[in-house]
Amino acid sequence: MSSAAASLYGKSRSANQALRECLDKRKIIFFPRAKGLAKKELLAAEEDLAEARDRFGHGKYKYATINAYYAIFHAARALIYSKGYRERSHYCLEVALEALFVDEDLLKSRYVRIFQDTMALREDADYSGSFSKEGASMSISNAGEFIEVARNLIRSFP
Repeated sequence: MSSAAASLYGKSRSANQALRECLDKRKIIFFPRAKGLAKKELLAAEEDLAEARDRFGHGKYKYATINAYYAIFHAARALIYSKGYRERSHYCLEVALEALFVDEDLLKSRYVRIFQDTMALREDADYSGSFSKEGASMSISNAGEFIEVARNLIRSFP
């Protein structure tokens, strides 16, 4: 186990307990090459957001919603990559955001809620065929904001 991962075991907050469980199950792993991939993930986020906007413009609200979620997913991934971790679960990615960024006062908890809400909209669109113009629009707006915050955070790290 890395020293970064080991330091998480000393913390007592609930998000860190969930992160420890994700680490134990290897759904979050320490990945030394991750830091070098953060910018690539931000580019993927931007591409997904551009695709979401294009699909929205063509009235394809289901796929606009799905692409907007993946824009947020890749931006969230870029954040945890910037800390040297890689996820193997959407849930554990959410947990890592909470433990590594919100609990460390680097990110407002609202961004974890954006991740959760947009994931729920994506799941509804993907698995239930339930989607709307309003949901797609909100997802796209949230994705743009999330990417910008992630980009600024990553730039601030040494």
